[in-house]
Amino acid sequence: MRIFETHTHLDFPHFDKDREQLIKKCFKSGIEYMINIGVDEKTCNASIKLAEKFDNIFASVGFHPHDATDYNAEFIHEKALHSKVIAIGEIGLDYYRNLSPKDIQKKVFEQQIQIAMELDLPIIVHDRDAHEDCYGILDGNNAVNVVFHCFSGDEIFAQKIINKGWFISFTGTITYKNSNMENIIRLVPEDKFFIETDSPYLSPHPCRGKRNSPLNLQYVIEKISETRGVTPNKIAELSYGNACEFFGLPK
Repeated sequence: MRIFETHTHLDFPHFDKDREQLIKKCFKSGIEYMINIGVDEKTCNASIKLAEKFDNIFASVGFHPHDATDYNAEFIHEKALHSKVIAIGEIGLDYYRNLSPKDIQKKVFEQQIQIAMELDLPIIVHDRDAHEDCYGILDGNNAVNVVFHCFSGDEIFAQKIINKGWFISFTGTITYKNSNMENIIRLVPEDKFFIETDSPYLSPHPCRGKRNSPLNLQYVIEKISETRGVTPNKIAELSYGNACEFFGLPK
């Protein structure tokens, strides 16, 4: 079983005590690629540094909507040119916490989409309670290679994303009793989904309350496998192949 962890934050302090040991364990467990996600200047730099240290870890760079007021376009453009940076993200809109004004979130999101388009890099979208605005800004900028990380929309919105040829990524939240994601798991075509942990957050059942890590991707795989009625190996291979193609990495 080959596994691709498409969204993790291994540079976060939660992993300071055992980062290298955990990474080695992940690779021994069947995880072949991991993308460490930047959300601001500090984490973008840390993600690149981590990616430089491990051949099969790559980085994304971007300003999360929470950090939109600190956005530095020159920084993102420069860091996006690094050989280990393979995406712009996570970027988007968050109307749940609203830690940055909505107008600034929208402006920063659009500017980062434009950098991604200029550099022909995929876009990793953070969308919380902002589905239509996220969609509208992406569509208005003719965004092509897009994944909605930790998808949280309904079936109608999922179909809109699928119709655009964009991707949906599933986390451990699909294992929660109140997730209501089973119809969406069935709806998404087999060539349009990824798996991720968003670790250290969103630990799947039965690990809730504990630090999440890429090792818990097995629970995401098992839930999709059970819902779609295919083997876990099939789900792992499909998501692996989808992510390799999307991010431009060899299978």
